[in-house]
Amino acid sequence: MRFILLLLALVLAGLFDADARPNVVYIIADDHTYRDFGFMGSKEALTPNLDKLASQSARFVNGYVTTSLCSPSLGVMLTGRYPHQSGLTYNHPPPGNSVFNKMASRAEYEAARSPAFEIIRKQPTLPRTLASLGYRSLQTGKFWEGHFSNAGFTDGMTIFEPRPGQDYGGNRVLKGGELAAHGNGDHGLQIGRETMQPIADFLDKNGKEKPFFIWYAPFLPHQPHDSPQRFYDRYQGRGIPEHRIPYLASISQFDDTVGELIGMIESRGLAKDTLIAFLADNGWTPGTTREKKRPVEFAHTHESKYSPFEDGLRTPILFRWDGQVKPAMHEQLVSSVDLLPTVLEALGKPDAVPGLPGRSLWSAAQGKATLADQPVFGEIYPGDASALEQPAKDIAYRWVRQGSLKLLIPHGHRGKPAWGDYLTEVSLFDVVRDPEEKHNLAQAQPEDVKRLRQTLNQWWKPGDDSAQPKP
Repeated sequence: MRFILLLLALVLAGLFDADARPNVVYIIADDHTYRDFGFMGSKEALTPNLDKLASQSARFVNGYVTTSLCSPSLGVMLTGRYPHQSGLTYNHPPPGNSVFNKMASRAEYEAARSPAFEIIRKQPTLPRTLASLGYRSLQTGKFWEGHFSNAGFTDGMTIFEPRPGQDYGGNRVLKGGELAAHGNGDHGLQIGRETMQPIADFLDKNGKEKPFFIWYAPFLPHQPHDSPQRFYDRYQGRGIPEHRIPYLASISQFDDTVGELIGMIESRGLAKDTLIAFLADNGWTPGTTREKKRPVEFAHTHESKYSPFEDGLRTPILFRWDGQVKPAMHEQLVSSVDLLPTVLEALGKPDAVPGLPGRSLWSAAQGKATLADQPVFGEIYPGDASALEQPAKDIAYRWVRQGSLKLLIPHGHRGKPAWGDYLTEVSLFDVVRDPEEKHNLAQAQPEDVKRLRQTLNQWWKPGDDSAQPKP
């Protein structure tokens, strides 16, 4: 009898442990503006798979990324820390992208870029933390930190080597004509554009015995907007402006891959044991100016990617876990720094990474608590860093949103105005009434400026970078 009770206890403990360790899947859109989803009210974008995911999810519709630049935004998702805390503030470390292109050999370029990879190697990233909890993890798509293992992934596609013939991204041509990895994902960028097979292979190899983490960050709907014709055909004859169609076609291509990925999980009986999180790395709104190198496409607006404005920063954030998450809409302000604390609490390991600045959304996602109203913060940097782990040298804009008001503070350096030519003065916008941020209220509402500036400075006031918290 005692043996049977002991056996039953072990079985129940195993079941509890399995329930506490769901599989985790991150789906990350690349250059996708927050409005351009059916579930966000778009009448143009056709996103049936994302709409279905949203209907099964806790939907945080007023989500923000902390920055509108690819690499540092993805860095927040990996580390759970703001760029100024992690040191991941750039797309390209010193000496910068244009200098990299002028280097004579791949060996010179790799030697110059590789020291920056030490920053991610010393961080308690999500994949590294999950590995310590017994997870296997797969990196696919966009990844700026060299070889996938640098961030703690056990498996991956990005290896910091060029892929000859891949003409949509991932490679760079050096001064002498030699090919090198661009730095943004190289072989990993095949996912979604050419194949989904690496994910299927990973799932089949992993089986159901070991929990897993999948990082699905395809180079979509990112330019080049060169989707197969069938995706363009979906937008013909609907009265949509010409300049928006290439971007919308890429959104539909991305949406199809999301359906394929979720289908892989569901067909293997993994849905009830899998937490799916979705967001975009930054926004991207097509303008009316044609691209010089590819005139069938259109460049993005000045107010979207790279900028401190809503079209660059806002994103819906979704969480689906069948039987655990209560599908519902949440209108409170949330941030990409909240992603990692939420996942860790869902795993039953809220303290696995100490000192995270974000808050867990898990109780709200489960329908067990109402999320408190809190401000969200962010920081904007140029694509090239002038120095490593010295964010005060390169910070271009800081911003905070609380309620409907958003304060933006530009930071010039060495006698020059703030990078990007977005703002030259402290600006205050009511982004509910004025989502395009055209009417600066700073002079009319000085008390709000004072209050929000204090809130922003309490979050981070650039100065001595040695005082910044490091993992």
